[in-house]
Amino acid sequence: MIRGYHAWNKREVSKRAQEDQALADQIEQIFQANRGVYGSPRIHAELQEQGRRYGRKRIARLMQERGISAQRKRRRVRTTDSNHSNPVAPNLLNREFTASAPNTKWVTDITAIETAEGDLYLAGVVDIYSRMAVGWAMGNKRDEQLVTDALMMGVVRRRPHPGLLHHSDRGSQYTSQGYLALLKSYGVEVSMSKKADCYDNALMESFFGTVKEECVYRHTFRTRSQARQNIFEYLEVFYNRTRRHSALGQVSPVIYEQRAKEDAQSDS
Repeated sequence: MIRGYHAWNKREVSKRAQEDQALADQIEQIFQANRGVYGSPRIHAELQEQGRRYGRKRIARLMQERGISAQRKRRRVRTTDSNHSNPVAPNLLNREFTASAPNTKWVTDITAIETAEGDLYLAGVVDIYSRMAVGWAMGNKRDEQLVTDALMMGVVRRRPHPGLLHHSDRGSQYTSQGYLALLKSYGVEVSMSKKADCYDNALMESFFGTVKEECVYRHTFRTRSQARQNIFEYLEVFYNRTRRHSALGQVSPVIYEQRAKEDAQSDS
């Protein structure tokens, strides 16, 4: 009887080990297919979408055993130039990082990307509703033209109605006469963070942290051109269209907006 129990238990352990091996292989495939940036929650969501029901704790354990993990975030270097006498706007956003519809609240900022040729500056515009990067621009200078190019990409792509809230820091680029005039011409409301308060634009801080963790820090860029190409491909192909966002129920910005549109049409 005892001998029979041990033989049965050995077979069960072996079966479980085989299942773990197969699942760990699947996890590794998903991890590699998504640029090696997914942790257990996103891999769990990916497996669920494929119809494979496994517990998150089991996935996390297997990832740990295989040494599969995303990189840790690094601290962001500030690029804000608020030493100016330009007029500033009140903080109308007031840290309300939710929106009930697309193109009602946009946040924007600039960050620096290190290359062997010198820094490349990235200006981004993100729609709070879906976390979609609606506009971006890259250049050698963090000037008014850079943020204007990022804004205009968003305007051309999304065609927002008047009343859109545009939130930024108090950098000289965003408080310049030309940029504020451009916002006014599109009927955009202007909101700005308090001085030196990163939490007032926390969503953009998180966005740039994600871009750097999942794209920038995984490369050593010899040229600005190389950095441009990698960042463009990350934003256009992966971030907006594929990457799962925890704030969106583990779907991408594109899928989130598509599903919301379909739901609205079915309710009408």
